[in-house]
Amino acid sequence: MANLTEKINKLKKEKQAIILAHNYQLPEVQDMADFVGDSLALAQEAVKVKEKIIVVCGVKFMAETVKILNPDKKVLLPDKAADCPMAEMIGVQEVRKLKKQYLDAAVVCYVNSTVEVKAESDICCTSSNAQKVINSLKDYRQIIFIPDKQLGHFISLSSDKEFIFCNGYCPVHARITEQNIKNLKKQFSRAEVLVHPECSLDARNSADKVLSTSWMQKYVSNSSTKDFIIGTDSGIIHQMKQQNPKKNFYPANKSAICEDMKKISLEKIADVLESLGNEVKVEKEVGLKARKGVERMLRVR
Repeated sequence: MANLTEKINKLKKEKQAIILAHNYQLPEVQDMADFVGDSLALAQEAVKVKEKIIVVCGVKFMAETVKILNPDKKVLLPDKAADCPMAEMIGVQEVRKLKKQYLDAAVVCYVNSTVEVKAESDICCTSSNAQKVINSLKDYRQIIFIPDKQLGHFISLSSDKEFIFCNGYCPVHARITEQNIKNLKKQFSRAEVLVHPECSLDARNSADKVLSTSWMQKYVSNSSTKDFIIGTDSGIIHQMKQQNPKKNFYPANKSAICEDMKKISLEKIADVLESLGNEVKVEKEVGLKARKGVERMLRVR
């Protein structure tokens, strides 16, 4: 492991590269990265990058988002098979059909989507800023929210706008159930339950807090509570433990793991830096259209 880390650091310096990693990645990948964060944080960091090469340790839509924001840089994805099932649950034709059906609606696209779908949207969002994005659309009464119906429903509960959903969802978060939470609460009665808004309504209703991954991390660091049940991919627990060594974290469901995220390894990072293969490419016209929605999201405060 030490030799591999040394090799990656040497290649990064030689190639003028930087490594960005999502907080669901394997612990060793998070430790190797120059920056670790959620989808919003990765997008925000991407616009600051000065290096010529960006290695994205995440899934395809994350690498595409980084490429959209850095069209002149080389963006590499260590494993091209690392994809997001939710992103494939809606296509361009379905978005266009919804737009024709609801002519006065704004299309809000969760960042967990393909670049082509982003190009058909008015603005993007992540789970950590979705509410602010919706609030920013003051001239719209209707919102077409794609593709995640669970996040969309969660946000709709705090809005007076009419929401139109498609049938997209996250298979990983769908594994986290109300019963999972009840079972763990019997074992750890003092634990606070934090779940991601991509979880089902029953799971969300069983939680103490519904938070995005970045807000979960902030919350546990600021809380006096010692025990937490975490309702999202357990990859996030690695940083939580590092930041809060005296606190205890229990996955709501140990099988709720994104296998696509875990396809990235140190070996694959070293290989992609050495070969400069697996370059992420986005068609220029599509990228320009998609970039408008991503940049509009980044301007929301």
